[in-house]
Amino acid sequence: MEKIIKGKAYVLGNNIDTDQIIPAEHLVYSLTDPEESKKYGHFALSSVPPAQAGLPHGNISFIKGDNYQSEFNIVIGGSNFGCGSSREHAPFALQIAGVQAIIAESYARIFFRNCVDGGFLLPYETPAKLYDQIKTGDELELNVHDNILKDLTTLKIFNLRPLGDILPIIEAGDIFKYARQSGMIA
Repeated sequence: MEKIIKGKAYVLGNNIDTDQIIPAEHLVYSLTDPEESKKYGHFALSSVPPAQAGLPHGNISFIKGDNYQSEFNIVIGGSNFGCGSSREHAPFALQIAGVQAIIAESYARIFFRNCVDGGFLLPYETPAKLYDQIKTGDELELNVHDNILKDLTTLKIFNLRPLGDILPIIEAGDIFKYARQSGMIA
């Protein structure tokens, strides 16, 4: 895993639920077929209400045209990110779309666990409301091992809560790979 993740921010507000992250009607695609799984990326964040999409200006598309990958690889959220149903398709869809990290005030527990267990995304928590300090399109630099987010556009620096024991799981690729690497299972 990269120690430094650089990229563009996509800013959302509070209570982004799993049906907004990947609408239920798109759960019909294979998770294992490489071509078909691209549909998850294409439809990622497609049901976010226009007023929330790319806050504060609203209505900024996460995926443009027929693409399945976004130009935005760091998602900034508010509180209760990933609430709703327990589908692991939500972090998978964001990963396929090119997201490497989500930085939110808090997460729905099942979404957080799905991010970690599947090794999909880095789910950072922040003690500050970042969605009113960072704008969609801002260039960001996330230092994974120092837990620091720099907004290279505004030169603001934010301290994030450490990932702690979950970082090695995500670095291994998923919870089963971690368990094998650490000798917990054969």
